[in-house]
Amino acid sequence: EKEAKKKQHTVNVKELRFRPNTDDHDLEFKTRHAREFLESGDKVKATVQFRGRDMLYTEKGELLLLQLAKSLEDVAKIETKPNMEGRRMIMMITPK
Repeated sequence: EKEAKKKQHTVNVKELRFRPNTDDHDLEFKTRHAREFLESGDKVKATVQFRGRDMLYTEKGELLLLQLAKSLEDVAKIETKPNMEGRRMIMMITPK
């Protein structure tokens, strides 16, 4: 029983935070981290934080999250599609 407990992997949720104007290089860098998390069996919660005038560009944040999901589609699938929660847009990604 103890050995079985040692071998089991608890699924952690790792969070990646973005802003609507996140640059391409920064997105690639965070995508690489997300890939590592997913390959180790963790879920990834990707959030886009909107501040002030950024609320006018919610579609830009959604495109950013969908671009992240597309680049990770070989190792992951979308658990929850991008949706707004207050001033944040959140998407959950799980390993395949």
